[in-house]
Amino acid sequence: MELREGYKKTEVGVIPDDWEIKKMGNVAPLQRGFDLPNSNLKKGLYPVVYSNGIQNHHHEFQVKAPGVVTGRSGTIGKVTYVKFDFWPHNTSLWVTDFKGNYPLYIYYLYITVNLERFATGSGVPTLNRNDVHSLRVPLPPLKEQQAIATALSDVDALITSLDKLIAKKRNIKQGAMQQLLTGKKRLAGFEGEGEWEVKRLGEIGNVATGNTPPTNDSKNYGDEYFFVSPVDLGFTKYILNTEKKLSKKGFDISRKFPKNSILFTCIGSTIGKSGISTIELTSNQQINAIFPNDNFSSDFLFYCLKQLTPKIKSLAGEQAVPLINKTQFEETLIPLPPTLKEQKAIAKILSDMDAEIETLEKKRDKYKAIKQGMMQELLTGKTRLINEN
Repeated sequence: MELREGYKKTEVGVIPDDWEIKKMGNVAPLQRGFDLPNSNLKKGLYPVVYSNGIQNHHHEFQVKAPGVVTGRSGTIGKVTYVKFDFWPHNTSLWVTDFKGNYPLYIYYLYITVNLERFATGSGVPTLNRNDVHSLRVPLPPLKEQQAIATALSDVDALITSLDKLIAKKRNIKQGAMQQLLTGKKRLAGFEGEGEWEVKRLGEIGNVATGNTPPTNDSKNYGDEYFFVSPVDLGFTKYILNTEKKLSKKGFDISRKFPKNSILFTCIGSTIGKSGISTIELTSNQQINAIFPNDNFSSDFLFYCLKQLTPKIKSLAGEQAVPLINKTQFEETLIPLPPTLKEQKAIAKILSDMDAEIETLEKKRDKYKAIKQGMMQELLTGKTRLINEN
């Protein structure tokens, strides 16, 4: 294949003519951090950087900023850029000398070299810095390093701002749930509609438990009924579709749940995962389904169960396999507005909040994908921000 003008073929691939190939040990060598037992930790201004990032602050520092730190033992592969004087913990490795390179660029370079592949040990993973030091990498001139780092940090700033906004919106929604789902705050126009009451979940509708099909008979999987398990719950509020379907043969489909059923996981580590069906379906035995009566809103009950999840989880006790049986689940107490109209109004507000958060999450994920593509292009020289010619 013919080389592009201004590029050369090297042992690490095709790179710009004015880029170099160097060993990481000659670009940004690593050194083990410093011991700091918890008993010696004294709260202060200086970040303590562990293998999984900044987890504490100390009254003293060991290294002047800026710094690049990664995990030595435990968490391998996470890279942290430190803007303030800091203490690299002994579970970490830190860059001792940037060798005239731009520190922020080195941070992004270390992210791209996939440090996880150098991890050793079957128990606690460990990173040998000598393995990293021998790695050969392409290196642009300093001016281009600065341009690349600035472009990537601008995208990081956008992602960080979206993360903060998402966290803020989630907190607002949580506060709204605590107020609106308990009757502490009534929506305008509903103040004179009467008092709230408390009902058992079993009084609100029918509760049924799913049924797990045999796993050794592939003929059970056909095209008759949609089948869900806990893995299908929790990603979105509504269950629109699933990849698995069950045929009538060999499986009791009498336990099928109607549209607008609320599904709630009641067994195992996934207790509390939930969703609302938009189609008729069935599930495995880890899931309880509630079919609300006509005067109760599925969306409102969905949010009530979300709000009550910690309390419901506590019913499982300390068993090896946590379990909330059907009777316990039916006894769950739900505070309810006096009218279906108020239930729907509350659910609409919370649904709108969910939609706003989901839109922000999609936007953030889009920027993350853009950043990933930029790193692949800019740190290999395929796309250039500076024309040295």
